Amino acid sequence: MEQLFALTRFAPSVGNAQPWRFVRVRNPDLRVALARHVDETAMEAGQAYEGECQALYNALKLHGVREAPEIVAVYSDERPSAGHGLGIRTMPEALRYSTVLAIHTLWLAASSRGIGLGWISILEAAVVNQLLCTPPEWHFVALLCIGYPEEPSDRPELDRRGWQARECWQDRVSER
Repeated sequence: MEQLFALTRFAPSVGNAQPWRFVRVRNPDLRVALARHVDETAMEAGQAYEGECQALYNALKLHGVREAPEIVAVYSDERPSAGHGLGIRTMPEALRYSTVLAIHTLWLAASSRGIGLGWISILEAAVVNQLLCTPPEWHFVALLCIGYPEEPSDRPELDRRGWQARECWQDRVSER
């Protein structure tokens, strides 16, 4: 994990502010509380689906908080001391974009080592913030499950399980 975290220093960063903050969740009681919260939120979210979509949703593995060897909450420091404010006076959201790029760098580094990474988005940020006692200037970005996958694959699990296939990249490019 230290090697993976160290590689995030190569992520692009607005003004070189390096606003990403990683919180390793090592406390077993916190992991249980996070897992319970994600389970409850996922159950609530599942009620929005009907029919075949609900059956697909119910069959998905939406998180691995209990199983993953590493759980990492990722935050963007909205008032970093580094970077001297360069680039964020007109685009303060670039701090969060930089944090997402650090996650992407971590993800690529992990993948190159055969390590899987899952991004949990079915949760309430305020609950995670409260559980982890984070500073108010930190904006929650992601909860990551990191570990060696049971079934290595080049296809995302949501694609493999029939939820949503990857679409053609050409449909994502336009010209003016």
